[in-house]
Amino acid sequence: MQGILIINKPKGFTSQDTVSKVKKILNVKKAGHTGTLDPMATGILPILIGNYTKLSKYLIEHDKTYIAKIKLGEKTDTGDSEGKVIEIKEVKKENLNEENLTNAIKSFLGEQLQLPPIYSAIKIDGKKLYEYAREGKKVEIPERKIKIYDINLLNFDENASEIEFEVSCSKGTYIRVLCENIAEKLETVGYMKSLVRTKVDNFKLENSITLDELEKQSENPNFLENKFIKMEDIFNNYPKIILDNRKKELFLNGVMLSFDLENGIYNIYNDNKYLGIGIVKEKLLKRDIIL
Repeated sequence: MQGILIINKPKGFTSQDTVSKVKKILNVKKAGHTGTLDPMATGILPILIGNYTKLSKYLIEHDKTYIAKIKLGEKTDTGDSEGKVIEIKEVKKENLNEENLTNAIKSFLGEQLQLPPIYSAIKIDGKKLYEYAREGKKVEIPERKIKIYDINLLNFDENASEIEFEVSCSKGTYIRVLCENIAEKLETVGYMKSLVRTKVDNFKLENSITLDELEKQSENPNFLENKFIKMEDIFNNYPKIILDNRKKELFLNGVMLSFDLENGIYNIYNDNKYLGIGIVKEKLLKRDIIL
């Protein structure tokens, strides 16, 4: 059993918890995910099963889309609703109108530097930042370049001092930090109250399944067949190379084959059978990922 499952991760589960649950439900030994989603967040978590774990290097860099809610007027030590409130600040009601909120949110469009939160899994000198935080130690955190492709106000509640927005961004963007920065633009403080990841590249939330659904349908081969995404679907925009039987054997054995083609990724076939992907570099085809 192998392929990609798009799981709608439940709140309270770590990404690794979700992988372990999928492995148990499907009784598979090898599985992984393509990028951590905070335990408090819900939404898309692509799970790679079997030899598809080798695809991680192609999927981990993908852009993502989220829907987030900010609670204004309070700041927490973790930047989200699971932290301890460390600051309270007035929320100016005159700032909570559609025009001001839209302008504040839109000001974050484009490339920028972002300072990752101390409560994160980024490693400094071989140690995760949240480990320094738990020990009460200070550490210099380098800023990272991120890009906000699109960001839009979805809703706001003046009485509750809450804002909901949708953002499409590059890998490595911390939405918790973005929420805090938006609050600062509104002359107050804030934290991320909720987060839903709705899209990872072409994987969409509406095509995902819950762990409960997977458990109920785990013995239904037709259901699984329809839900598994295959490598051929992932790379369907890349060109094909069709190998005869002799070249197929050489290719599968790791022998580089001469092809007068441009450098890049190619789908490899033997007759109508999909073998996987190969990479052409300087007129030589090299095996990359084979199923």
